[in-house]
Amino acid sequence: MHPKALLDACADLVRLVLQFEHPADAVVSRYFREHRSLGPRERATLAETAFAVLRKKLLFEQLARSGSGPKERKLAILGFFGPRDFLAAALNDTEKKWLATCDSIPADALMAPHRHNLPEWMAQALQAQLGDDFWALAENLQQAGTLDLRVNTLQAKRNEIQKELAQAGIASEPTPYSPWGLRLQGKPALQKTDAFTRGAIEVQDEGSQLLALLVDAHRGEMVVDFCAGAGGKTLALGASMRSTGRLYAFDVSGHRLDALKPRMARSGLSNVHPAAIAHERDDRVKRLAGKIDRVLVDAPCSGLGTLRRNPDLKWRQKPQAVQELTEKQLAILQSASRMVKSGGRLVYATCSVLPEENELIAQAFSAANPDFVPLNAAQELERLKVPGADGLCAPAMTVAEDGTRSGGDFLRLWPHRHGTDGFFAAAWTRK
Repeated sequence: MHPKALLDACADLVRLVLQFEHPADAVVSRYFREHRSLGPRERATLAETAFAVLRKKLLFEQLARSGSGPKERKLAILGFFGPRDFLAAALNDTEKKWLATCDSIPADALMAPHRHNLPEWMAQALQAQLGDDFWALAENLQQAGTLDLRVNTLQAKRNEIQKELAQAGIASEPTPYSPWGLRLQGKPALQKTDAFTRGAIEVQDEGSQLLALLVDAHRGEMVVDFCAGAGGKTLALGASMRSTGRLYAFDVSGHRLDALKPRMARSGLSNVHPAAIAHERDDRVKRLAGKIDRVLVDAPCSGLGTLRRNPDLKWRQKPQAVQELTEKQLAILQSASRMVKSGGRLVYATCSVLPEENELIAQAFSAANPDFVPLNAAQELERLKVPGADGLCAPAMTVAEDGTRSGGDFLRLWPHRHGTDGFFAAAWTRK
């Protein structure tokens, strides 16, 4: 595609994603379906340009106030993913001068919102937690997330898959914490590899793998993944169980569970039982009361730990919605806990970085359920031989309304510290 035509297409896609009517990845996928003549490189340029604009929206919109031409075109120029000489071929002389001026602005000359590119309410919440470390997180969230794989240990060992991928021209390295993970460079075409088609690998962030590891599911147990979604953690749990016992994958969305079925078929697992439920108090849940060895509650959340991959969330999510989510999260956790048998384990997890969805939910549950004994996540991960477990579970400080600070022994992953998405997990054993 000619540079001018590709830039025009980028501007068109930027316009669509900035309407925020649907998740950005869904908008991009639909655009590609409607423009099937686009090649792989053109698709990569379009998608990465749109996501770059979402990541640096406040800065780019400020810069786009100057210059000439439509706003979407200027945003697409600022976020263009590709060689500058290719982009230059699409620009007129005025645009070239404007872009050079924008590029020459030093970072320390920018106002705070144009540096962190977050809504003010979100920036304040993160600064309250992290202090000066906030700026390292803000910078990290403006980068693309890593591409991590989980090796299906039912089929192969991690070092074997690493060698197999290398032979296919795909470089990888073991993830630093998860014993199942490989981290890739770039975004290779994994679906064309034999390792993918036979179910030996699944795309899964290392942090998500650690959540499944913390559940510590064993052979022959009865396990529930209570908010299974498309089943990434379900598959990891099933492999840990060596395809024995019984693993229920519950979700209120039958459509999301449908996405699990082809992945389950590739994985070789025979112990997974997907089931759509109407709500957290469904009769299927009641019938399992006190019978389950391990319950994972990967609760619906704001998703703000995934901003490297889903930068539109920071513009689509609102404080009021987070408050509504916290009420739902505690209700789901309370209902799911009834399934845990005496001596069984309960794990509550989110991909959020907000204390309201994390520590405060865990503390409220503990206060209301004295028959559940909190587990020290660092000690559990150390027992599971996770390197640097203490650094993954440093007490995450929360600030109460009266200004007092409290900490807890929770798994707390940060993109800028651990290289994963932002995740939280708390675990309990039932007396």
